[in-house]
Amino acid sequence: MGEPGDGLTPRPPRASRRRIALRRIVALAAALALVAAGVYLVVSLGFSPRHVAATAPAATPPPKPFRVVFPEGFTRAQMAERVQAVARIAHRERGVHPRLSAKTYLAASGPRRIPGFGPQKRPLEGFLFPATYEFLARTTSRELVAAQLAAFRRIWSTVDLSYARSRNLTPYDVLIIASMVEKEAQVPSERPKIAAVIYNRLRAHMPLGIDATIRYGLHVPPTRSLTTSDLASDNPYNTRKLLGLPPTPIANPGLAAIQAAAHPARVDYLYFLRKPDRRHHYFTRSFDDFIAHEKAYGY
Repeated sequence: MGEPGDGLTPRPPRASRRRIALRRIVALAAALALVAAGVYLVVSLGFSPRHVAATAPAATPPPKPFRVVFPEGFTRAQMAERVQAVARIAHRERGVHPRLSAKTYLAASGPRRIPGFGPQKRPLEGFLFPATYEFLARTTSRELVAAQLAAFRRIWSTVDLSYARSRNLTPYDVLIIASMVEKEAQVPSERPKIAAVIYNRLRAHMPLGIDATIRYGLHVPPTRSLTTSDLASDNPYNTRKLLGLPPTPIANPGLAAIQAAAHPARVDYLYFLRKPDRRHHYFTRSFDDFIAHEKAYGY
């Protein structure tokens, strides 16, 4: 401690009680404004990106957030339905009317330019990262979509695309492949194998034959079987009939599917079909072997 006259800088005079009170009021107002407008983001990963609103002082706890869960493989339309369902629950259980709705979510998630994916506007299918998001009553759909895109950018920045580039695939191509892997794979270990089949078929100039793309293009629910007319349609998502990738992703993939699309297994498989357990797939390079197992499985 210094003594008087030892050369230490004298302390500034204390602020008046009135000034302190005014500062606290301003700080509290600013904090509450951030809480009211903020969107909370929780992603179930070890390095989860988080958008956390400022909190009010302990005497005034912030509002309890709502939570919406977007599973991996959800489409934009399914996410809009989930937003609407959560908004209804919030009204029923807490008596509040969130600003989020299916209509505003679809409007906020329209096509736009995505850095790193070319100059053209892209539909946001594939870019709306699936995760658990917490929001408040005053959170807007625009803020929720912005949080999803921010999460996507964070995740995408961790992906090494060098192998895909060596195969002349663009980042958007990889995202499209990831969406197909997400919809086809039921067992995590099979994701790189399914990605490999897609890579191998592209290289061999074979139709991909991914029925999930047909369902997406024709809006056929999983509860209905594809018909002969569905399989023969000229819809641009008919990968049984048309060569190459579908025009856009068919879902919003998670990190594991994206990594599989960027790093497929180094195998020569060209075919796969679902085993009778409806989860695992049988993989083969031989068409005759594929047909034999199709008969064995009763398809």
